[in-house]
Amino acid sequence: MAAKPFWQTKTLDEMTAAEWESLCDGCGRCCLNKLEDWDTGEIAWTSIACRLLDGHTCRCRDYDNRQATVPDCIGLTPAQVETITWLPPTCGYRLVREGRDLYWWHHLVSGDPETVHQAGVSVRGRTRSEEGVDVEDFEDFLVEWPGEEV
Repeated sequence: MAAKPFWQTKTLDEMTAAEWESLCDGCGRCCLNKLEDWDTGEIAWTSIACRLLDGHTCRCRDYDNRQATVPDCIGLTPAQVETITWLPPTCGYRLVREGRDLYWWHHLVSGDPETVHQAGVSVRGRTRSEEGVDVEDFEDFLVEWPGEEV
């Protein structure tokens, strides 16, 4: 019998740094600007991407230095996965926290980092950089992403 993959046997806290990083499916949705209703806490997704997000690869252009370049960039930790309400329901970190398995299109399952894009889950080709867009105009770019209601 084959051994179970690490994401099925370890908690987020038990993972190595490499295992942790590999849980990112590369969808890019966490790098989008979101609007939160102050009264209800409801999150509205926009297609406005962080200026460091590469719209084709859906990866950060300067991952190692992102928090110095973008001070409000959140360096995700296991503790934050417990409390952040805007992680997509398809997010590998969220799925593991909830005791659920990764989707077929996650690169750790499929063996191919392109399947997240082929499945239509990523933001590839559907974003606009925040550069040159006033925060007051973000509401003009509201979108619904696949898998929001899983």
